[in-house]
Amino acid sequence: MLLYPNILGYMMKKTDLTPFQMWGILGGAAVMLSLAMGMRQSFGLLQPHMIRDIGITAADFSLAVALQNIVWGATQPIVGMWADKYGTRPVALLGVLTYIIGLVFLRFADATWMVTVGIGFCVGIALSCTASNIAMNITARTVSATKRGAAMGAVSAIGSLGLTIASPMTQSLITNVNWQMAAVGFLGLACVMLPAAFWGTKADQIELEVVAGKPQSAKDAITEALGHKGYRVLAIAFFVCGLQLVFITTHLPAYLDICGMDPTVGSNTLALIGLFNVIGSYLFGWLGDRYSKRVLLGGIYILRSLALYLFFSYPPSPASTLVFGAVLGTLWLGVVPLVSGLIIHLFGLRFMATLSGIAFMSHQVGSFLGAWGGGYVFNMFGNYDLAWQLAVAIGLAAGLFQMTMNTQPSERIRLQSA
Repeated sequence: MLLYPNILGYMMKKTDLTPFQMWGILGGAAVMLSLAMGMRQSFGLLQPHMIRDIGITAADFSLAVALQNIVWGATQPIVGMWADKYGTRPVALLGVLTYIIGLVFLRFADATWMVTVGIGFCVGIALSCTASNIAMNITARTVSATKRGAAMGAVSAIGSLGLTIASPMTQSLITNVNWQMAAVGFLGLACVMLPAAFWGTKADQIELEVVAGKPQSAKDAITEALGHKGYRVLAIAFFVCGLQLVFITTHLPAYLDICGMDPTVGSNTLALIGLFNVIGSYLFGWLGDRYSKRVLLGGIYILRSLALYLFFSYPPSPASTLVFGAVLGTLWLGVVPLVSGLIIHLFGLRFMATLSGIAFMSHQVGSFLGAWGGGYVFNMFGNYDLAWQLAVAIGLAAGLFQMTMNTQPSERIRLQSA
């Protein structure tokens, strides 16, 4: 139960929800997730123009994105504990307001420190409060256990549409006006997040299932999770997931620019990733209700690594880049319902946000290395060859490692089920 369950009024059971209420909550969570991630994944489109206009380097921009990911990851366990204790509404609304502040810094950026504070520090905190962890927590509270995987996949799928909106909008505003106007466009999207966050967090009114036995504290839940071998494997493999994905979103536009391709190819590819995210997210959420989540998750990591290898091994063309985007999109956010589902399977729902936050912190350490490391390698060697080769190698290893994960629920959960 939440520490202050009456903050939103009376509590209700899942079975008391009308279809309108249920879909309203899930829709609000999906829109909040969609716009938060869509903007974040479109920041790379600004990089070449900001380098030319305000004199920052590729390493400066990469460091800002890397800081965003490390702040996102470092604050995620704390934000998860707040959400488990106080509810998702104050957390999500604070996140939207922080996002807006960060975008104001971006709009008026004329020095490296403003970019770092805006899209690094502020957006990093905002994503902790508005992205996948909070959206999946809302979804898991709202639907029954038998439909949970498909529902999380559906919310993640709808959340993927944000990139199909933000990326073309961003490129159009850059092409027709300037990158500063693209930042204003981001601000408009962030304002739409406010009502979405308010509506989605009505999930705080839904009662959790009563669990027999001694109530578990957050400290107990963390100790239990860190002592579980399967959870540790999940977190390590998730590190590699973050490294690969953020390397691509941060450096793909710059890589295509170096190869002399039209800037619209990069933006269209990012939009295509978002579109195929819809398919992949729902597909893997649905499959996760029916087949081994650990095998599906390991398969995603392996296939994604093979796609990276094939794309970067040959000179890119518009067609090969779009195909790469479609394949990668299918394998992108499908990890979210699988990881969330595995955590619930191992430890239950009560401290899902906290434990997902800790696992996600590992993901974001990888994201930091993917963003900053890619820029560092490019500055050192003048190309991205070593960066993508390392991403492929550790991705293949992570996929095989993930498939060995111990998926036996914790002793506490086993005793409750007995």
